[in-house]
Amino acid sequence: MAARADRHMLYQRAVQEPAAEVAFISAEFRRLRNRRALRLREDFCGTAAVCCAWVKSGRDRTAVGVDLSRPTLDWGIGHNLARLTPDQRGRVTLLERNVLKPGPRGRGADVVMAGNFSWWVFTTRADLLRYFRGVRAALAVGGVFILDIYGGWESMKEQRDRRVIGGKERGFTYIWDQAKFDPVTNRMTAHIHFRMRDGSRQRRSFTYEWRLWTIPEVRDALADAGFARTIVYWEGEDKDGEGDGNFTPAEHAEQCPAFISYIAALE
Repeated sequence: MAARADRHMLYQRAVQEPAAEVAFISAEFRRLRNRRALRLREDFCGTAAVCCAWVKSGRDRTAVGVDLSRPTLDWGIGHNLARLTPDQRGRVTLLERNVLKPGPRGRGADVVMAGNFSWWVFTTRADLLRYFRGVRAALAVGGVFILDIYGGWESMKEQRDRRVIGGKERGFTYIWDQAKFDPVTNRMTAHIHFRMRDGSRQRRSFTYEWRLWTIPEVRDALADAGFARTIVYWEGEDKDGEGDGNFTPAEHAEQCPAFISYIAALE
């Protein structure tokens, strides 16, 4: 089963919730700017799942996806854009470019979104600042930059986290493998593995060489890049103490083993 399984499809099922991301971005932009966001730029867009969900959410919405990987963009075109209507496909532009140099078509977005922690590929503060400054310059007037981030003491622990996706009878197991962490540099190596129902595995379907950035570091860097204000969104808890998917602004929070948050940056 593992040999036949499509790693990008498994990734989307295990990791991404494009409709929820679009709903969060839309609601917060309206709350912050008192108008609808129309143009999205999705950095590190991969298979462009968020871009597709964005244009599906409104006939007047357009999306630009930026990613360096041509094969991944092509997979998104064949599997995600192919499911859109002709009108929706016409409102998505995919750019095979470095997010540091998105070009003229990457400018003028109401929202720039950097999701799935992919911006952790910038392992030095100088490169992170360069990226943040480029985003700020590319935003439309009144635009908002939104990133996701994770942390907690388990984020620095070399460990494997397993989660069953789709139920035991018809699903698969997603394995997040934090294989190596250097506490001096905060650089880490992580892999995604998939185990199928028949016991077969896709090992190292995806590998990441990242630096773990903390919320205070990111807020300081965004301020140095020229953003006037940042907002941290903390996730609520359900009755079992797990994340409930609802994110609200917070200036303080209780320490916990693991968390996922959003940061919004505004001029």
